[in-house]
Amino acid sequence: MADQNASTSIEAVESGLAAQGYIASRQIATAVYLSQQIDKPILVEGPAGVGKTELAKAIAAWRGKKMIRLQCYEGLDEAKALYEWKYAKQLLYTQILKDKLGEVLGGAQTLHAALDQLHDFGDVFFSKEFVEPRPLLQALEQPGGCVLLIDEIDKSDAEFESLLLEILSDFQVTIPELGTVSAITPPTVILTSNSERDLGDALKRRCLHLHIGFPEQRLEERIVESRVPGISQTLRRQMVGFIHEIRSLDLKKLPSVSETIDWARVLVLLQASELDTDIVKDTLNVLLKYEADIEAASPQVTTFIAKAARSNVFG
Repeated sequence: MADQNASTSIEAVESGLAAQGYIASRQIATAVYLSQQIDKPILVEGPAGVGKTELAKAIAAWRGKKMIRLQCYEGLDEAKALYEWKYAKQLLYTQILKDKLGEVLGGAQTLHAALDQLHDFGDVFFSKEFVEPRPLLQALEQPGGCVLLIDEIDKSDAEFESLLLEILSDFQVTIPELGTVSAITPPTVILTSNSERDLGDALKRRCLHLHIGFPEQRLEERIVESRVPGISQTLRRQMVGFIHEIRSLDLKKLPSVSETIDWARVLVLLQASELDTDIVKDTLNVLLKYEADIEAASPQVTTFIAKAARSNVFG
């Protein structure tokens, strides 16, 4: 019974994501289901353009949650990721305090008493009202929870990973001046990586691992059907078959799912009913982003179209 319930729940994830236009494999749906059940972040790795960021967007839309996105880059620090102080407001408060200093110290009879009163006022400068929350702190403060997307974590510095560890394990963060801030409702956390550098073991231990690679042909056809509803079945099968042949080449950048969707839209726009050599060569730059890759693929176009057409007839 437990296995049956799990299966039903995983299928509910698949259908929920599909309703948002995200066609998930069984592996993806299982990871999302497990993440929800055990409150664990998902570290999604894979080549660019296979749907890692779109997964977070689809989860947020499906669950009716706000999505908060932190785009990572080299040099990212806590002032941009977690919080910073509202310095302008603090300066304004300083000026007001200066103008009202006589009233503040009016009851002080000695220097020691005056310093004690100023010390009490000094704590106000580092109170919650002077904090400007950035994405990580914003995610912890959402009353109904949210989806926190930490995008392209591999582009940040290794030191930034240490900042994330407390958040990923306990859904809380410690601010020296304020103490520990815990999530009202734990966010659903999705981290994405294009594997530009190896991530630390401490971060990986805190996450479920999910690798999204290029989908198998039938799944990619379903993705195209979902995202480009105007395309015919024949053209859809031919173009996906052609792209799978292209991915067999040794190219600098293989076409990803995002390029597949773009190419499908282009072919529909050009009113193509099936692939032919001319239309493929005219639009090959939609699939391939480097001239050297286009030059390497061009001699194979006719052969790959023929293979795609045969698989369309027999598959």
